[in-house]
Amino acid sequence: MKDAIVIGAGALGTFHAYHLAKKGKKVVVFEKDHQPREATVRNFGQVVPSGFPIGRWHEYGKYSTALYKEIQSKTDIGIRNNGSLYVASDISEMAVLEEMHERFKTDDYDSIIYSKADVLSYSSQFKSDYVHGGLYFPQEVSAEPRKMILAIQKYLTESYEVEFVYNTTVINVEATGNGTEITIAGGNKFKAEKAFVCNGRDFNVLFPELFRSANIEVSKLQMIATKPVDFALKGNILTGLSIRRYESFKSCDKYAQLIHRKEYESLENYGIHLLFKQRIDGSIIIGDSHVYADENNGFDTGFDEDALINELILNEAKNILDIPTLEIDQFWSGFYSQMKGDGEIYEKEIDNCIYIVTAIGGKGMTASAGYANEKINSLYL
Repeated sequence: MKDAIVIGAGALGTFHAYHLAKKGKKVVVFEKDHQPREATVRNFGQVVPSGFPIGRWHEYGKYSTALYKEIQSKTDIGIRNNGSLYVASDISEMAVLEEMHERFKTDDYDSIIYSKADVLSYSSQFKSDYVHGGLYFPQEVSAEPRKMILAIQKYLTESYEVEFVYNTTVINVEATGNGTEITIAGGNKFKAEKAFVCNGRDFNVLFPELFRSANIEVSKLQMIATKPVDFALKGNILTGLSIRRYESFKSCDKYAQLIHRKEYESLENYGIHLLFKQRIDGSIIIGDSHVYADENNGFDTGFDEDALINELILNEAKNILDIPTLEIDQFWSGFYSQMKGDGEIYEKEIDNCIYIVTAIGGKGMTASAGYANEKINSLYL
């Protein structure tokens, strides 16, 4: 019998396995696909604790960033420490960045105010008429999501007693009185002291009744990747629409004084905020949008790409960067589950041996490792 079974090999599941292994536990992770295929590999790969206000999730983000760097020092998982730059497009956005800079000082979280000239020096691709100034976080990192999660799983199997079993769907999890028993498709059963259900947006197989009443919604995001370009755009680039969207900036007093921008209305209707990240091969990811669905329509946001959303994203990208000859290589959608309203994550404990953790929202890449560390420490003192 294993010490623990983890269901789902995305970021949450993998980092639960990591921290269990660090406690000396024997762990098996079951993944329904041949490798992780959902939000963990479909995102930007921006690790940005700066997007969270000072507090719980910001601390998770700081821990995760440090852990990524630690693992990268041992094996290549594609982590690059090139920082994050938020670019303000008007004086009111800049005022929010300046307030956030002062707030992060109280938490010893380094940031640097950039003038307009500083931002334009950072990259000659920024359009001067867009840029008002910026805020730079030198300690933040970029990931290559499609490489990172598999590299971490390989590191775990080589360094600890962790086994990943792919192409295996868990169809039942139950308490047995002295631990848990899980059943996989085909009927085979496995026992462990504890089970961790990190099932992302898959709500139809395990505990469907719980999820239908859990105040969860699913967000669909559209993203775009260019062909490799002949200029450098290092680090995580976030823009005025990101300042207007992220929780850290909403916590600022100056947020209420943001200038209304009529040209942003059509973008905000689709939850669009412009992000850029250059991948190792020189291509640039651009996005993203947010469209929501809940249990009333089966958490179904649809699978079609909306051409209008892609057009809005690319048009705004060209307002920010000087990219007249941009060649598009890929379009794709990502999906993640999140709690509605002020909910932060879905957590449910069953019989002191089954722990359901999902609906972390867009926080997964930045905060999963920190959350999992705290969770495992709370169970194994």
